[in-house]
Amino acid sequence: MINDKDRQAMLNRLSRIEGQLRGIQKLMGQDVADCEKVLQQMAASRKALDKAAHVMLACVIDHAVSGGDAVGFDDIGDLISKYA
Repeated sequence: MINDKDRQAMLNRLSRIEGQLRGIQKLMGQDVADCEKVLQQMAASRKALDKAAHVMLACVIDHAVSGGDAVGFDDIGDLISKYA
């Protein structure tokens, strides 16, 4: 399980990503959308979401390892392959 501090940090991170996506929508709503500027913002949003996913993957792995479960390297490798 994710602790309250990490949960709040993730919610803050997701709020920033949401703001980036709203900014992209605003750019697209302009009469003359600058395609490169939109693409740049999309890339930044994607990178931020990837980073958030990696943080959650680390949480899953940490929970599996510290939970006393018999988790092997293959299991962790499967998680990484599935989500990273």
